[in-house]
Formats: sequence, C-alpha cells, structure tokens
Amino acid sequence: MGDAVYELYVRTCYLLPPRRLSDFHNQVVAQVRAESQAKHLRSLEPHLTESELEILRRGRNAATSSSRRLDPKIYQQATSLETLMGYLYLTNPQRLTQLLAHLELDPH
Repeated sequence: MGDAVYELYVRTCYLLPPRRLSDFHNQVVAQVRAESQAKHLRSLEPHLTESELEILRRGRNAATSSSRRLDPKIYQQATSLETLMGYLYLTNPQRLTQLLAHLELDPH
C-alpha cells in the first residue's frame, strides 16, 4: 500500500504543468525507483518521531529479498519508506501530508 501512496503523491506533483505523456512517465519513474526512495528517506529522517523510526526499522527488517540490480541496503531503505507511507496513510493521514511536503522532488 505504501508504494501506491508514494507513487500517487509523485504523480500528483508532476501532473502540472501538462507535458507529453512519455515525459510525465519518465519523471515519475525516476522518483519512484528504489534509489530515489532511499534518498528521500534520508532527507525525511531528521523529521521523524521515535515511533516513525521504529516503523522504518520494522519495514527494513521485513525486506528479506532484493533485486539483483540493487544494493540490498538501498532496497531495505526503499521498503522501509514504503512501509512508513502505508502506515501513516492508514493511521495518521495528516502526518503523512506533513512528511510528504518535506520531500524534495526533482522538478525536471
């Protein structure tokens, strides 16, 4: 669920101004890749509470498999971010909105 929440947020951010569909798709894909998610997680960490850090830890520990093309640490970070997004979507949407506002998405 967290991956869907995260991707929907990214898609919404890049929706305007209108652009070619392929450009829109490429921008979204660049931001929802595990490497970008790991980078976004690192930028959010200073803003997280102790309980949110615990959710990250649990999500990271749940990431038992990874892609062959990725460093397992990056995969774990991306999974933990998705876990936090899903958890906050279900339990505290207002806090989710606050954290998403801290994300620095590449405008290009």
